[in-house]
Amino acid sequence: MENQARMIKSSDGNKLAIVNPNAAGIDIADAEMQVCVPEDRDGDNNRRFGSFTKDLNTIVEWLIGCNITTVAMEATGIYYLSLFLKLQDAGIEVLLANPADVKNMSGKKTDAADAEWLMVLHRYGLLRPCYQPGNAARQIRNLTRQRSNLIRMADKEVLYMQKAMEQMNIKLSTVLSDITGLSGRRIITAILQGQRNIYELAALAEPNCKASQEDIALSLEGTWDVDLLFMLKQSLAAYDFFLSQVGECDMEIERLLSLYGAQIEAGSAELIRCKRKNKRSKNAPRMDIENFAYQLWGVNVFEIPGLKDTAVMHLIGELGHDFVDKFGSAEKFSSWCNLTPNNKISGGKILSSKIMKRKNPVGQIFRTAVAPLARDKGEMGNYYRRIKSRSGALQANVATAHKMAKIFYTMVKTKTSYNASKVGLGERELAERKIAKLECLLMKLKNVS
Repeated sequence: MENQARMIKSSDGNKLAIVNPNAAGIDIADAEMQVCVPEDRDGDNNRRFGSFTKDLNTIVEWLIGCNITTVAMEATGIYYLSLFLKLQDAGIEVLLANPADVKNMSGKKTDAADAEWLMVLHRYGLLRPCYQPGNAARQIRNLTRQRSNLIRMADKEVLYMQKAMEQMNIKLSTVLSDITGLSGRRIITAILQGQRNIYELAALAEPNCKASQEDIALSLEGTWDVDLLFMLKQSLAAYDFFLSQVGECDMEIERLLSLYGAQIEAGSAELIRCKRKNKRSKNAPRMDIENFAYQLWGVNVFEIPGLKDTAVMHLIGELGHDFVDKFGSAEKFSSWCNLTPNNKISGGKILSSKIMKRKNPVGQIFRTAVAPLARDKGEMGNYYRRIKSRSGALQANVATAHKMAKIFYTMVKTKTSYNASKVGLGERELAERKIAKLECLLMKLKNVS
């Protein structure tokens, strides 16, 4: 949205200019839509419509007949989406506004008043648009979010399995780090098949288990209640079902990623793969996310410490291939991610600088990716630990995620590789600083004595 508010000079002083003369406002609800256009377009300029597909088509036809070229609406749940897509298909520009940013004028609150107020604010360019990826990226975003929901449901079934075994006093989860791993699955499957000899069950564990077979056997001595075994069986079946759903979701995401790359005519430059230090996590997607991300953004973002398959896959869906064109700078991008302090200043003093209490999906991805960096030996890990020693773990997580978001934006914007020297000090520089600080302190103590 390029049309922003501006002042014009008139005979009786400065006034706000109308920058979007062909603007309309729509108040969104589940069952009805309130649409307001300028008064000179129609005698009945503030109308109420239903929310069925027929009503949405009528809204589009009416707006086109009124020569409306841009529309403002609030991003209310998912109720706006169907009309949003229809308006875009009709060539009408749609501005999605954050409901928290739209303050209605004083007086009785009605749907008609809300729609008119949205129209007025949009005509004068006083609304900030919410970022929305393209339709191709939106499809991937829907499936990546669905995939996360399936994994959460699968994890919940693991808890139910642990609960059923705990009630039978089977302590398998205390000797195995993951009861759904190879050893745990073999043992649980044998239990459900009727095996009750604890030593034969313990022999099914992999030789590389940290716990001894004797400890595993002792943990498997339980009561074998019929009702709890039935619960364990159903939870295991539900866990397997959700994992199969995740696999189907991965195949559909891979298909959409291939179509997306073909749609934007991705470049054919050869990918230089990043060396992986750690193995893939259990729930990581089984597709070549590194290659897909390189096709979309033209740079290998896997070089950034902490960014792995799942995080990058979600970033593709949440941002799309052209997100750098929608944000003017890395700071604006990180601010949108809710990773910058919300400074409140009055009288020249900072009253508060806390992060706003809102969850941005992209910001959450970066904050989750930062968590393992506490043990990283590189520059990003040094930065995290330095902030943590000064301000605590929470501030270190946000500050490092902020730095990661800026690096990510800059790499995609400028098509440059990751440069660790831009992150912060290395181990050698940090050690030299500590030595210099301690030497200075020692000299002070000598002078005092």
